[in-house]
Parts: sequence; C-alpha cells; structure tokens
Amino acid sequence: MLIKKPSDIKSSEITNKQIYLNRRKFLLQVSTAVAMVSTGFAFSNPLTPKKAHAGIKLTGVRKGNFSTDEPLNSLKDITTYNNFYEFGTDKYSPAQNAKTLVTRPWTVAVEGEIKRPKLYDIDELMKISPLEERIYRLRCVEGWSMVIPWIGFPLNALVKRVEPTSKAKFIELTTLHDPKQMAGQRWGVLDWPYVEGLRMDEAMHPLTILGVGLYGEVLPNQNGAPIRLIVPWKYGFKSIKSIVRIRFVEQQPVTAWMKAAPHEYGFYSNVNPEVDHPRWSQARERRIGEFTKRKTLMFNGYADQVAHLYQGMDLKINF
Repeated sequence: MLIKKPSDIKSSEITNKQIYLNRRKFLLQVSTAVAMVSTGFAFSNPLTPKKAHAGIKLTGVRKGNFSTDEPLNSLKDITTYNNFYEFGTDKYSPAQNAKTLVTRPWTVAVEGEIKRPKLYDIDELMKISPLEERIYRLRCVEGWSMVIPWIGFPLNALVKRVEPTSKAKFIELTTLHDPKQMAGQRWGVLDWPYVEGLRMDEAMHPLTILGVGLYGEVLPNQNGAPIRLIVPWKYGFKSIKSIVRIRFVEQQPVTAWMKAAPHEYGFYSNVNPEVDHPRWSQARERRIGEFTKRKTLMFNGYADQVAHLYQGMDLKINF
C-alpha cells in the first residue's frame, strides 16, 4: 500500500521504512525507545537547550569565496535544531545531549591509498590551510533548510598534502564510535559508526570543506565538533560529523544511510527536486524560521559550480 506523507507531518514522527520491514528490528527499536524515555534521553525540552559549546573564538578567519548573500539563520536556529543521531533522533536532542562529547584531545587518521598517511592532531589539521568563512545553504532530505556561516578549509588542501596514489578513487569518512560519549550509539538506529563517502573529484571541488566552526567560533558539539564535512550541493546527512578517520579507497564506500535504506538513500545524495524520497516530495523546502515553502533548487542552487561533475550521468538512477 502506498502511503503519501502529508506536508504538515514532521519527518521525525514517521516510522522509518527499515523498521516496519523488519519486525525483529522493530521490537528492538520499541524496547530501545522505552529505555530512552525512562532515562530522559530521547525526548528533550526544546525550550531549554543546554549549550554544548565553549564559545571559543576563531581568529585569523578570512572571507571565503562561494558565499550566498541570503539572510543567515540565527545561532539559536543552527545550534538547537539538528540531525545528529549519535545524540538522539529528535531534532532537539543533540543540543541537550552532546555536552558529553570531549573534543580535545582529538585525532583524525588519514590513511589508505596515499603516500603520506598520518595521524593528525586536530589543531595541526586546522593549520593545513587558512580558515575561511563561507555562507552556505544546508538542505536536509526531510524538507527543511538553513543558511549557515561555516568556518573551515578546503578538503582539497588535505588531499594534496597526503598525495593520493592512482588507486584512490573515493574518500571514505568515519565518525567517532564511542557509546560512552555518544549515547545514541547504544541503540541500533544505524549500523555504527556512521560512514560517508565522496568521489575523488567531489572531494577536490573547492566548494567542499572540512568545517571547524560557525558564527566566528569553534563548532558546537551538536553541530559536529571538532571537525565535520560540508558539501553544500548535497543533502545535509552527507556532511558527516565528528570525523576521526579519512580513508582513500579504490572502491565506492557503503555509507551509513545506504546500508540502512538503500532504496531511499543513494551514494551521491545530490539535491535534486526531480527525485522524490519514497515517502515525500523533494520539490519544495521550508527554510527554518519561515512559514512559506520555497522551490527546491537543483544542486541546492550550486548547479553552475558542480553540474559538470555529473555530465552524462542519469541522476535519477544515481540518486
């Protein structure tokens, strides 16, 4: 039976298709939900978010290219309405629960098909290239969007530093797996750790950055501290948070959402209003803070910069 999702129902209130396709997993999810409610983890009060953020200023940040001139979302919007399942599936849970994440010390292993593998300390990694502020749109698959003043550096600066071999066709990125710090990982919402990937030319594109801050300060925990990926022409879940490993590989990685629901989430995850999610349309979006929906733009409005990467590809098949 085909069920169409009404536009006024929040995506967080819709049961994931993986759950009802698998009764055993459904039962596990139910028991998990009961445990989460009993501990106060799953359902946080959105009116009293706890700021998991030290407010540390970033200095020497220069204005970057590619910024949109659209009005910014507020810091409150950006830091209290988040998708970060490692800290809860409700949009307001990460702001409440991410205070448990310790972001110093922090290392990122860069390995695989490269000539210069290395375990980078986060502070060393942040010095690979000058930090830039870039105002990007963030578009989420559930139908909402934001405009955020990210601070970061081009991923291609790191790629050039480690010198990939001819076998490096893709980059696989992995989030921290530590259920003691990330309580959401204690339950099987996804197959932890969270994994994402890019084709090498996507990783080298100057729009793609490793984000380390926003609004002039270090990243709040709930936004992916201390370092996350930002790929503005793709849906937000592609921009993996709290990265601990970057691996250069020959074969296309199997990403977290591909593994969980391959019929719903493809490897590319480009914003394409002509490809509907199986349970809702992607043709329109609602900017957080606005009531009226707006037309979704191809590649999230970055078609002039990135469309050539997919020339000749069927973007309905390669969704």
